[in-house]
Amino acid sequence: MKFVRWLLFLVLFAALIAGGAGYWLYNTLHTPVSHSKAEQYITVEQGLASYSILELLEQEQIIQAPLATKIYLRFFDKNAKLEAGDYLFPSPISPLEVLELLKDGKKRTKTLTIPEGWTRFEIASRIANQFPGEPKASEKEILAMMDDVSLIQDIDPKATNLEGYLYPTTYELELDAQPKAVISKMVNQFRSIWQPEWDDQAQKMGKSIQEIITIASLIENESKVEKERALVGSVIYNRLEGRMPLGIDATNVYIAKLLGRWDGIIHKSDVEVDHPYNTRKILGLPPGPISSASQSAIEAALKPAQTDYLYYVLNVEANDGSHHFYKTGAEFSKGKAAYQRWLATQRRN
Repeated sequence: MKFVRWLLFLVLFAALIAGGAGYWLYNTLHTPVSHSKAEQYITVEQGLASYSILELLEQEQIIQAPLATKIYLRFFDKNAKLEAGDYLFPSPISPLEVLELLKDGKKRTKTLTIPEGWTRFEIASRIANQFPGEPKASEKEILAMMDDVSLIQDIDPKATNLEGYLYPTTYELELDAQPKAVISKMVNQFRSIWQPEWDDQAQKMGKSIQEIITIASLIENESKVEKERALVGSVIYNRLEGRMPLGIDATNVYIAKLLGRWDGIIHKSDVEVDHPYNTRKILGLPPGPISSASQSAIEAALKPAQTDYLYYVLNVEANDGSHHFYKTGAEFSKGKAAYQRWLATQRRN
């Protein structure tokens, strides 16, 4: 009987010890602790063993419970693979959160922002400035990379470059990202934005993807006001249907950029030039997109408003980038005259 009591006591004692240890382990692993390195990258070199990584983070005071962390890895997550990389550890952070980050193999990153409506020329310049690669690629070399149409061969077999398929957004990229990888990421982003049902819609409209993206790039340049983009789209389609030149100044700007003579002003020579992108002279669409269009502009190209509008002029009264829309040349002439009077006043001031 005495032996049984002692046995029960030992079992209870062991259970208390185990329970206490379990509570300590759980609590320690889940409790976030503060540290002073939240804005400092910690580099984990390639080839470091898991325990060596934990010792490094202990020295940096990121992990302040090394024993509990080692016990967890040894008995509960023995197959965990902690990756090399450059890490930012937020503060406070728990040991388990540290381990989750270490499984990702993060590298230092910075952002690349491509505004809506930029051409490949502006995009190449920004990539050359921010992600030139090693060895450094020049803007001209990056532009040449954008002539590799193998990335879009399946969606635009007639493309001669990647204009229109470098999606405008903000990208998070590794510091050592090469220009080709950046370009590929932008094309992949375009692919992720393009929705399968848009293929059906384009087909119903009798348009290729290239034609839709070309129209979207025109809309992108003509209006930054999202709610009126479908109206701008309606004008483009109405003029195409009526076999009227589109007369979109952004195409003349694009010509100047293609010819390497854009200085921020549309000159008479830019308007009068004989060029397949000059929508003042040609009938129909230019040969391809003139910029990177947003999802909003693509949707407006796919689903234009149903109107009789053929013209539009900047709404100077609203002063918000919106436009007045007109059905007849007479109405347009009055609106244009009012706009030109406003413009003359602005220049005098």
